[in-house]
Amino acid sequence: MKSFLTNLVVAIVGIAVLVGVIFYWSEMRGVWPAVNPPPSEKTEDAVSEPNPAKNTTGLPLKLPDGFSISVFAKDLPGARVIVFDSLNNMWVSRTSEGAVTLLEVQDGAVKNQSDIFRNLRKPHGLAFEDFILYIAEEHRVSRVGTYTEDSLHKIADLPTQGGGHFTRTLGFGPDGRLYVSVGSSCNVCNEGDLRRAAIYSMKPDGSDFKLFAKGLRNTVFFTWSYLDGRMWGTDMGRDYLGDNLPPEEINILQEGKNYGWPICYGNKINDRNFDKNQYIRDPCEDTEAPQVEMPAHSAPLGLAFVPEEGWPEDYWHDLIVAFHGSWNRSEPTGYKLVRVKLDSKGNFEGIEDFITGWLQRDDVLGRPVDVIFYNRALFVSDDKAGVIYKITYQP
Repeated sequence: MKSFLTNLVVAIVGIAVLVGVIFYWSEMRGVWPAVNPPPSEKTEDAVSEPNPAKNTTGLPLKLPDGFSISVFAKDLPGARVIVFDSLNNMWVSRTSEGAVTLLEVQDGAVKNQSDIFRNLRKPHGLAFEDFILYIAEEHRVSRVGTYTEDSLHKIADLPTQGGGHFTRTLGFGPDGRLYVSVGSSCNVCNEGDLRRAAIYSMKPDGSDFKLFAKGLRNTVFFTWSYLDGRMWGTDMGRDYLGDNLPPEEINILQEGKNYGWPICYGNKINDRNFDKNQYIRDPCEDTEAPQVEMPAHSAPLGLAFVPEEGWPEDYWHDLIVAFHGSWNRSEPTGYKLVRVKLDSKGNFEGIEDFITGWLQRDDVLGRPVDVIFYNRALFVSDDKAGVIYKITYQP
């Protein structure tokens, strides 16, 4: 009897297994892996496409995949230099309007904007030392305590004789000194005032005002590399040598060096169209060649080093440069942001467009000026459209 029951159980179990196999083969085969894929399929890295570029400016701008551009602030005609203070608020010089404007920022957006300083004489350069704001007008450098009833106090006089380039740009260097650039009084000439076409530095109170570098026709913007502390500046070449001469420049600026203007341009080329003197030795031999040459008449202005956070690693250490655009070229050029590719030691590797579209045939929609990185974003001023753009990256 016991043996019979044992055999019966074994037979029932066998039949159940057989029925299960038949049911799976006919009904469930191919379903189970789709519900619960093998671990190798589950953990395999997928190849993802980069995010498309996003543009909410209303302008036909083109930028690389993964980047977004928006209007951060508007109603700012003549917007030029932009700086942030320690309260995360932005200050904007509006040179053509004679004003310096405060943009109060909350939660990453502009909540209020107002002209704090008015009736200034072509204000351009701005720099902060704690809560002290430094402003460079055409004829002077002043400083003032912000968020107080303080008024402007002049700390240095600047040359204005002869007119010409009137922008004066400021910046505090790693050495704690305040630097100011002064453009030439002419297209090409021998300056009577040696403070023109040069960069000077001073202590924060304006004392010890001294020459830093000369032979710079119009170095409107400069900055310092966060890698090695070297000073870099854009410089615009002279006009009336044709569409393709002389090249625009980015120079590594060093104390006591001569960068060639007015008798030399580009890679130590003597400007024989202007300089009629005869020499025993090359007059450009002791001048400094540019680190980067760029297309003539592009009008390079603001420049900023891409930080090592918030942007693709391939961009690290490169420069983003604003091309304000030409005015005396048979076919307009510039009106864009470019990427100047550098290796980790600052050696030039090439130039490529970064954001384009402000020039549409003969229609100029905007002219980029200053570029600064702040809190992982790139901010760009536009003195024609009267706006500040914000550019971010999202992989």
